[in-house]
Amino acid sequence: MKTARYLPLLLGLCIGQALADTPINLRHDATPTARIAISNIKGAVTVTAWDRNEVQVTGQLGDGAQPLAITGSNGDLEIKVKPQGSAGRWFNWTGDNNMSASTLDLHVPKGASLDVDVVSASLGVDGLQGGEIAVNSVSGKVRINAQSPALDIDSVSGSIELAGHADKADLQTVSGDILAPALGTEAALQTVSGRIQAAGGPWRKFTLSTVSGDVQLRGGLAADGSVDIDSMSGDVQVVLPANVSAAIEASSFSGDLRSDFGKPYGSEHGPGEHLGAKIGSGDGNIVINTFSGDVHINRGSR
Repeated sequence: MKTARYLPLLLGLCIGQALADTPINLRHDATPTARIAISNIKGAVTVTAWDRNEVQVTGQLGDGAQPLAITGSNGDLEIKVKPQGSAGRWFNWTGDNNMSASTLDLHVPKGASLDVDVVSASLGVDGLQGGEIAVNSVSGKVRINAQSPALDIDSVSGSIELAGHADKADLQTVSGDILAPALGTEAALQTVSGRIQAAGGPWRKFTLSTVSGDVQLRGGLAADGSVDIDSMSGDVQVVLPANVSAAIEASSFSGDLRSDFGKPYGSEHGPGEHLGAKIGSGDGNIVINTFSGDVHINRGSR
């Protein structure tokens, strides 16, 4: 008798679980260099390159989402998770809050370009070669392992982790960390309170700005290249090759300034330390300014 009484409740729970775990299995032909737009509000997105001229999407669609489809032409495709009743609008807060997490696992041509929008969903990209990658994220971690001519990532509180190589990278966060050990010849990094660890080059143009996040940077300059670093209260450590050729200007209003290249000197009219040094023939330019953060410029190996 007790089993019969609880059977409707158990059946309802099972049905609810089934609705929350709707499997995805979609395929669409694609050109080798197709542009693929992907959006997901909650959950996770993983993109893996393969040698087929086809896009495959598997995973689980969250309860409260519209049926998923791959739309567009073979050269321009879109995969978009939308809440029910959104009438095509991506941000429909009532619908978003009622929608469960969705997991999208994609396989795409290795030469494809990506345009990804995620809110509280993590993103992982592996194996792409040759296509541009653009990402907008709110709170999910972004991890990119690719060879790309241009990488543009904008995140609020999620961290950015890069592997592979990007010829040109534009990376921005508010409170998320930026970890980029293989930057190419041009890069622009910006954060408010996140930590930055970056390396690469030789840079033709490199800019970095932070408010309170600490910075660790390692790399060299191309001929006539430039590095410009601006920090409010974050500490800055820069490791330059022993054979670097550049003019260095550095200053800190109230922080500690140390350098293996030249000797810092105090200000004649107030607090602060400054550095002006020429290394080699002085082909490039390196400018580092902080207000209250420490600045350490170290000599690395060749």
